Amino acid sequence: MAKNDSVSLSVVKRLPRYYRFLGEIKKSGTVRISSGELSKRMGFTASQIRQDLNCFGGFGQQGYGYNVEQLYKEIGSILGVNNHLKTVLIGAGNLGHAIASHMSFEARGFNLIGIFDKNEALAGKLVRNIPVRHIDGLYDFCRDNSPAVAVLCIPSDNAKEIVDELVKLGVKGFWNFSHYDIASDYPNVAVENVHLSDSLMTLSYHVSNL
Repeated sequence: MAKNDSVSLSVVKRLPRYYRFLGEIKKSGTVRISSGELSKRMGFTASQIRQDLNCFGGFGQQGYGYNVEQLYKEIGSILGVNNHLKTVLIGAGNLGHAIASHMSFEARGFNLIGIFDKNEALAGKLVRNIPVRHIDGLYDFCRDNSPAVAVLCIPSDNAKEIVDELVKLGVKGFWNFSHYDIASDYPNVAVENVHLSDSLMTLSYHVSNL
């Protein structure tokens, strides 16, 4: 499906949740569902759901609702879950190791092909059957394998130099745990920032205000 630049970021950020809920509904054997029934499960209004899906053409039928299997596949196609984007992960410490080991990259459109770290003691160790390589080999590996995405699990003060190199090598997207502001230097690459401490403090706010 062609990229739709007019779709708001808030709609895009809701798509993975639709995909996840529809996957759960599909597993339960449900064949069709109305926007009203979907809204009860997800906490969105039925109107919001219809508006979101209409951004991509709409997939429901009047009086029938949505075919769960079809909608699940359509949203998956929009999200690119079958793209198998070649991906490298930088930083095989505790966070990087956990992400590489437990994240189902393949089910979400990515193919993790390389893991790198500056710690020589980690070189050669297997993480999800992928050998950790020393960071010095990053350039040659990326030149030979052309990854499209990088996962950054490194401190922010180490990130800029690596990002500069990766962008020059053709990396187009970053899943960024480093807190380095990639977008300010490279506005034309795709960046999804993950701030675990921000999320934890947001939880603290909500709990403190119950």
